[in-house]
Amino acid sequence: MFKIIRDDIRSVLERDPAARNSLEVLLCYPGLHAIWAHRLSHRLWKRGYKLIARWISQLMRNLTGIEIHPGAPIGHNFFIDHGMGVVIGETAEVGDNVTIYHGVTLGGTSLNKVKRHPTIEDHVVIGAGAKVLGAITIGANSRIGANAVVVKSAPPDSVVVGVPGQIVVREHTLHTPDEKVDLEHGSLPDTIGETLAALIAHVESLEQRVNGKDIYGPVLHAPEHGMWKAVDFSI
Repeated sequence: MFKIIRDDIRSVLERDPAARNSLEVLLCYPGLHAIWAHRLSHRLWKRGYKLIARWISQLMRNLTGIEIHPGAPIGHNFFIDHGMGVVIGETAEVGDNVTIYHGVTLGGTSLNKVKRHPTIEDHVVIGAGAKVLGAITIGANSRIGANAVVVKSAPPDSVVVGVPGQIVVREHTLHTPDEKVDLEHGSLPDTIGETLAALIAHVESLEQRVNGKDIYGPVLHAPEHGMWKAVDFSI
């Protein structure tokens, strides 16, 4: 038990630059308190004490703003940063070294008493406000962008962004045991914007081939340095 507590505190210190020491983590991190309470309620749930297990989970929901169903199995070194508004459903499964931020939902999409919540494999990072819905699997070492809505499975080493979530498989797939958690939330592709920019450039090149230098009708310009021009849109 004490080893698990030490590992949980160490995982916070490694992943949150705002954490200064173990005492501060022990006293001030609701995500840690919610995980410890969940481990107790999950054991009670597995032993058949389901009402008291649900009562403990609801008590911690009121205290921390984090709702974890006692039936959900959660792996080691699970870190919930900030935590307010996190919801993890009954049949969700969370692997080792997973990091999630506030507002994340691991939700179900069925009324049947079957596997209806997602499976999150090891070393996954889920950004703030993201929703992962249904009996899908998010492969190991994947990253889900903030406010993404993920409704289909993603292979390992993926980046998922947008609504509905667009899956981009990363080329870098070599990992080491001491590799740090990938928390670069700003390094996310704009799949729709980049596709639109590529289509605009392609259409312009076709017009020049067909019409020469003459351009007919309004022109939508490609973005410059990642920014669109206001004159191209009705805003």
